[in-house]
Amino acid sequence: MSVGVRQLTYSCRTGPATTTVIVILCGMQSANFSVATQFKHLSFTTFAPSTLQAGRPFRRSTGFLCRNQVNTPKPVYQDRQKLFNRIAPVYDQLNDVLSLGQHRIWKRMAVKWCQASAGQQTLDVCCGSGDLAFRLAEAVGPSGQVVGLDFAQEMLDDADARQASQAHGIRRQNANIKWVQGDAVQLPFPDCSFDAATMGYGLRNVPDVLQALKELHRVLQPGAKVAVLDFNNTDDQFVDWFQGFSLENIVVPAAKLYGLAEEYKYLRPSIKRFATGKQQEDFARQAGFAKATHYEIGFGLMGTLVASKQ
Repeated sequence: MSVGVRQLTYSCRTGPATTTVIVILCGMQSANFSVATQFKHLSFTTFAPSTLQAGRPFRRSTGFLCRNQVNTPKPVYQDRQKLFNRIAPVYDQLNDVLSLGQHRIWKRMAVKWCQASAGQQTLDVCCGSGDLAFRLAEAVGPSGQVVGLDFAQEMLDDADARQASQAHGIRRQNANIKWVQGDAVQLPFPDCSFDAATMGYGLRNVPDVLQALKELHRVLQPGAKVAVLDFNNTDDQFVDWFQGFSLENIVVPAAKLYGLAEEYKYLRPSIKRFATGKQQEDFARQAGFAKATHYEIGFGLMGTLVASKQ
C-alpha cells in the first residue's frame, strides 16, 4: 500500500479573526482500496433474534441497556448520552466543517477495511446520525442488511430522517437499514449475527473498551472483520500538540458558534484518556480477535483498529 500526503491550506472564519487551518489529506491506494475526494464548497430496538433476516422488520425499543462498570461512574456515561442528544441537530454540519469533509474519506476507508460486501448482514455500533451505516448500505446493497445501534435516541431520530431523504444518495426503499437504541457494552443481538461491523467515534466514549470489543467479537461471524474509527491518542509529540491546538483553537471556537462550546470541550480530555493504538490492539486480542492492527490515518490525528475473528 502506498500513501500519498497532500497539504491544503484553508482560511476559516470563526468570528472577527481568520484562522488558517492546515489540512493533511492522506490518499491511500492499493489493489483493494482507492479513495478520491474533492471539496466543492464549505458551509460553516431491541429486536427479537428471529428478526435478523433480510427483509424482516425490527422493533425499536426506547429502553436503554446499561451495564454497571466498576471503573467508570454511571453518571459519566449518562452525561455522555445526554451530550450526544444535545448536539444531534447540528452534528453532521459540524463534522463537515471541523474536518473539512475528510471524515467522509475515513469512514469509507473503515467500510473497505471491514470488507462488507453484497448480501451481508452488517452492524454499525455507535452509529450516530448514520454516516457509516449509509456507507455499509452501499456496500451490501438491497439484498443485504445494516443495523445501526446508538445509545442516543435523538441521534437515531436524525439517522432515520436522513434515511428518508434522497439527498444522501440512498433511497429509502433501496436501503435495508434498521435503527436500534442500545448499549455498545451489552449488544442486544445473538451470537454470530453479523458478517462485518464498524464503529465510528464510539469506542472512546464507552465505559469499558474491552467489554465493547468482546461484544463485537461475540456478535460477529467467524472470519468476519470489524473496523473501529476514532481519534488517535498518539505517542508522537508534534501530532499530539497539533491535535490539542486544533481542538482548543479551531474546534471549540467553531462549536461555540452553534452554542456548543462546552459540549465540545470534552474531546481533548477524552482523547488523552483513550487507549493508544497499541493498547487497542492488545484489547482486541484479549477480546478474542485472532488479528488486530491499528492504522494511523489523517496525519496521525485519527486511527482505525481493524480486527478479525477466527
